[in-house]
Amino acid sequence: MAQLRHSSIMLTILLSIALPSISASDCQPQEVPCLETLSRPQYGLSEAEIALYPEPNVQALTINNNLLYDRAYQQIISNDPLIIYDAPNGNATGTLDAGFDFLTTLRNQDGWTEINTDQWVHSEQLGPMGASVSHFTGVLLPETPLPYPMAWLLVNLYPSTAPGEDPDSSLGLLPRYTRVNIYSSVEMDGYNWYQVGVDRWVHQFHVAKIEPIQRPETVDTDHWISIDLYEQIAIAYEGDTPVFATLVSSGLERWPTQEGLFHVYFRRTRKNMSGGTPGDDFYFLEEVPWTMFFDEGRALHGAYWHDGFGYRRSHGCVNLSITDAHWLYQWVAEEMDSLSSAEQETGPAVYVYSSGQYN
Repeated sequence: MAQLRHSSIMLTILLSIALPSISASDCQPQEVPCLETLSRPQYGLSEAEIALYPEPNVQALTINNNLLYDRAYQQIISNDPLIIYDAPNGNATGTLDAGFDFLTTLRNQDGWTEINTDQWVHSEQLGPMGASVSHFTGVLLPETPLPYPMAWLLVNLYPSTAPGEDPDSSLGLLPRYTRVNIYSSVEMDGYNWYQVGVDRWVHQFHVAKIEPIQRPETVDTDHWISIDLYEQIAIAYEGDTPVFATLVSSGLERWPTQEGLFHVYFRRTRKNMSGGTPGDDFYFLEEVPWTMFFDEGRALHGAYWHDGFGYRRSHGCVNLSITDAHWLYQWVAEEMDSLSSAEQETGPAVYVYSSGQYN
């Protein structure tokens, strides 16, 4: 059965998994007992089995606050164009259209903020520093394949004690970005419920899973990256071996990330990005970190302006946390120079695909 993904402002992700599952509609007498007749120990893994692998055997990247906050990131909160002056109480020298705008700022002085040398704006038009910087990180994968698929929770949730049941607060709150094993899967009403612990089940909408793929024949570099637009997962490979995985935020339906095979062709440690139409979808993002262009103006890059990884939300680029983008930037450098000509697609291959379908 084809699985669909619903699209909304915070996109809930439908996920499928290649694990044995029980469907309530498939139960037959004297075969597999129907879910209604099963006591909880009769489906899913037992406590003893789960105790052998209580959590995913992966290594999260180390968070470096000096890396996250080496700039003072501030959003423009005014609905009017931002007027830029040559000094506090000085002369107006330019404007920046209103939109989704972020600046990296230098210093404050008597109600004014310096945004670049000899460029000042009213401090009251800027939001708090670093308010949206994410501490999320991806994971390094072991050489030996994981015994169970790993997933991240996409929302704060209370698990259910059994598939299809209401959340049970007595089981404790599981925070967003928690890493879990998917021990087993049960299909109910056309959707999967995943076992993530002893008597702990979550709906497939609420997780994004790591699912490495076989190397496509068209991939022509040793280092390569797969980006699953359905799962919102990026995986870095060396040869046939997945070595790193993380959540991403790709393009929204209006500005999609294109499927296909590409190559990283140009890198910058910092790059100003802007686009859209003033009054509609205009954006200006100053000093976007660890940018790796792979498809015309689309790039893998760090995003300091949101913590919504696992959901589509960009204008076509593939957003990563700053920590993840820095790691990937260094890893990509193993196959290309810091600055590569746009005409020479010499960097790692980037294979963009979708393992499922949005509705």
